[in-house]
Amino acid sequence: MPDLSRRSLLSVLKLLDFLAAALCLLLAATVTAHAIPSLSFEEFLSMRVKVSNFLMIGVFMVAWHGILAESGIYQSTWFSSPQNGAIEILKATSFGTGLLLILSFIVPIRMINLLFLIVYWLSVSTCMFLVRLILRSILYRVWLTGKNLRDVVIVGTNERALQLIKRIEAMPELGCRIKGFIDEPSVQGISNLGKSGYPLLTNFSNFRSFLNQNPVDEIIICLPMKSRYEEAERIITLCEKEGVVVRLLSDLFSVNPGRTRVNSLEGLDTITITSVTLENGPIIAKRLFDLVGSGLLLVFLSPVLLATALLIKATSPGSVFFVQKRLGLNKRLFRIYKFRTMAQGADQMQKEFESLNEVNGPAFKIRNDPRITPVGKFLRKTSIDELPQLFNVLKGDMSLVGPRPLPVRDYENFREDWHRRRFSVKPGITCLWQVGGRSDLDFNQWMELDMLYIDSWSLWLDVKILLQTIPAVLQGRGAA
Repeated sequence: MPDLSRRSLLSVLKLLDFLAAALCLLLAATVTAHAIPSLSFEEFLSMRVKVSNFLMIGVFMVAWHGILAESGIYQSTWFSSPQNGAIEILKATSFGTGLLLILSFIVPIRMINLLFLIVYWLSVSTCMFLVRLILRSILYRVWLTGKNLRDVVIVGTNERALQLIKRIEAMPELGCRIKGFIDEPSVQGISNLGKSGYPLLTNFSNFRSFLNQNPVDEIIICLPMKSRYEEAERIITLCEKEGVVVRLLSDLFSVNPGRTRVNSLEGLDTITITSVTLENGPIIAKRLFDLVGSGLLLVFLSPVLLATALLIKATSPGSVFFVQKRLGLNKRLFRIYKFRTMAQGADQMQKEFESLNEVNGPAFKIRNDPRITPVGKFLRKTSIDELPQLFNVLKGDMSLVGPRPLPVRDYENFREDWHRRRFSVKPGITCLWQVGGRSDLDFNQWMELDMLYIDSWSLWLDVKILLQTIPAVLQGRGAA
């Protein structure tokens, strides 16, 4: 299946996991029914399902999908062995089974007892593991076509770097693509480039520009520390500012243990340095929160969405939605959806109004922008124009709370490296600066609040920001 896209393959995998969860729920119920002396199998089959039970199972299945999607088991198994993959499955199924236990206390169901939970956990874990064994060869073929690969850059051209590359090349299940090397053309190890087959991407003095202009998922440092400590330290500092993950071979630095993880690649220990506080567990909780929250809001606000679409269509020519490319997680582009608030084609006219820009820094904002329609002014004042981004949240491009996604034009005007660390998390519909002043803050204050959010994230912080967004929107503070 050389033309099978990763998206299609992952959709099949997610569907199989979803079916496995449903079948294992039925299996657990059947086993539990046999274990209850007062309940025959015929009585079990003839039982009526209450509406509340049906809704609980529906909520659980949606939550189950979110837990699996955010647990990392659908991502490339970078620096992860098959054993670690099995452990990740057990973590995800344990988390989901625990959620089922919590839901059973909210909506009591006779069938859900200790035996039910044990049978479900064992059966669904086994099914998911067997599904992956069957599909593993297909996934390998997808990676071999060059899809869904993590872009990795090696810093250093010594023998240690070549040894690392050989190990990575021998393990296609890592799902990574080596882009090349970072080093000085004059170093002794540069002759190893010919042996590796990978290009020299840039030198140390131009590394900052390279990192700004290219999508890079991870940097692996293989420099000799005695002679190249300053270069390695500078690279780590730049990557930390921009939120790019750095990996080092072990025993190279005395690093902050609160921002490091130790991983193993076939017995070769590495240290991972990251400036982001979000790890797998919290990411799962945040994604689950996003899925449930955006889904409920779309249902609740559907009359507002429909009325707004009709109003835009009736009052100005052009499309209902404004779609634009924005930078998301790790500076990857995605298409953001908003209700159109300007005349059709207003984005092509922006250069004509650059001189009227009222904010400092890379951002662009005009309080009385002549391109805004009368209806658009109301939609912006009330932030109704942002509501279609709930679909971006469902898709996984955005989160309910996070740094606001910026246009490509704004990013290209960035001058400070630490500003780019905002791209180490998913962008959001609302954020700290929106509830703390919205458009009235200058650009540096905006960025500082984004960094504060990244460094102090918690699920409770997301809830507080969402609650504070409501009065900020109703009062129209700083809206433009």
